[in-house]
Amino acid sequence: MKKTIIALSAIAAISTSSFAANVSTAEMMKQIEALKAQIEALENKLGATETTTKANKESLEKMMNSDSITVNDARFKKLEKKVDSIGKTATDAKIQSGGDNLKWDVDFRTQVDNIQYKHVSGKKSKNNALMTNRLWLGMAYQADTNSIFYGTLSYNKAFGDTANHSQSNTNPGYADFDWVTNENATDNTVKVKEAYWLYKNDSFLGNKDVSWTASVGRRPSTDGLGINLRADQKRKSPLSHTVNVEFDGASARFNLDKVTGIEGMWFKLCAGRGLTNAKARFQMDGTDYSDDDTLNDNVDMLGFIFVPWDNGQYSVHTNYARAWNLIGYTNSQIGAYQSAMKLASSATDYINAQSKLSFNDVGDMDLATIMFKAEGIGDGISDFLDDTTFFASYAMSVTHPTALGMLGTTDSKVGQSFWIGLNMPCPLDPDKARIGIEWNHGTKYWRSMTYGEDTYAGSKIAARGDAWEIYRNQKLTNALEFGLSYLYIDYDYTGSNSFFGAEGTPYDIDSAQAAASDAVKSAQDIKAYIRYRF
Repeated sequence: MKKTIIALSAIAAISTSSFAANVSTAEMMKQIEALKAQIEALENKLGATETTTKANKESLEKMMNSDSITVNDARFKKLEKKVDSIGKTATDAKIQSGGDNLKWDVDFRTQVDNIQYKHVSGKKSKNNALMTNRLWLGMAYQADTNSIFYGTLSYNKAFGDTANHSQSNTNPGYADFDWVTNENATDNTVKVKEAYWLYKNDSFLGNKDVSWTASVGRRPSTDGLGINLRADQKRKSPLSHTVNVEFDGASARFNLDKVTGIEGMWFKLCAGRGLTNAKARFQMDGTDYSDDDTLNDNVDMLGFIFVPWDNGQYSVHTNYARAWNLIGYTNSQIGAYQSAMKLASSATDYINAQSKLSFNDVGDMDLATIMFKAEGIGDGISDFLDDTTFFASYAMSVTHPTALGMLGTTDSKVGQSFWIGLNMPCPLDPDKARIGIEWNHGTKYWRSMTYGEDTYAGSKIAARGDAWEIYRNQKLTNALEFGLSYLYIDYDYTGSNSFFGAEGTPYDIDSAQAAASDAVKSAQDIKAYIRYRF
């Protein structure tokens, strides 16, 4: 491959210099014939890269446009076609060569968080310097023009922590819970964050006005639209106002703009499983992986994302999902746990207290979101406004409890949340830095599926109360970025980061119940990070 690249580069250099010198027509045609022969010989060498091909094509185009070329333009067009043919051959070779076509990218972040909690009693809990390393190793491979594989390996560890946490359906170790496997700082193992294939086609059942995609695997379901702006990365699949958890599942998207005539319209079906009730391997009765009637039913989710309009600057995004068999605790379990914790004085006592808790199927829930987004405010008012992104989002949750109750009641409850954000170029360095400000508010029974949100002080989107965040992201080099943010959460009700049972009961933060548990009244997180991406 190296010899091929050197040969092509040499041909381009000789050709360019010869014509620059304005040689005679006979000498010029002699060199052209030699060039043609060498290009034809290179057709059988599959190591030619598309970059080199493009360079030679541009060289030939310059030759064709040169004032010194006055004869046989048709022959130059033939040579151009030869170059195009070599490019196609090289592309086909790359598609069939897995070793050359598997593409990797790296996202490595070192971060320090100053976390402060204030309790109802006035007591404070804190960590002045939680230091973490997070590594994402992304990969992609396109086997043909229609199918692509994507994957992300993840490592997220606190400095000095090598603890091996465990998780099961009835005795959860929350640090390794499937919804937040890669968002929590745990041990020093590398885990799979994403692994899925994507099929794409320009027509659906023969209709060329509908292009579509389909995907199955561990889907990208964290850092969706909204959160992606603060995280300074491309949006993932769902709207993060209601769904921000890791999930295994499938999706199918249909682009409807051509068939409807409405700019940017598309529709996407999504389905996933968040927790399985299958038995473990090597059962004594030989029933490996069968349904376990002693555990809760599978936690499943089905929904859609619908964009009714997107003209490139202004857009509307909607998201609806139904989740079944959600998990939580009963009041009696919580009481037994709290009593055991009061008496705990050793690691064994702590494990015993944890054993008092086991998940129960407490009911189903509907989630819905609608967001308006503007990428640029106005038209040509100023460079600053042209490069400013604004969004406003409204979300709603509706519970459908079993006899055990959801969020402390057997009645269906409606929760609401409002979220507004601005992402702008920094006036001090508009070309390399961006600043942002966000506010969100959740009502008494608001319940989101945002456990995977990348905040160590708890999900701000889940807050039953008000949350404010300001941030700045600064590009240092082509690969390095510096980030700084301040998050403050003021809770109106307890249970913002709970599961879906009695532990999610929304007591007023100034109530006797909140005082009895010494609930967290406010939280703040000041973080700074250095991020390397290529």
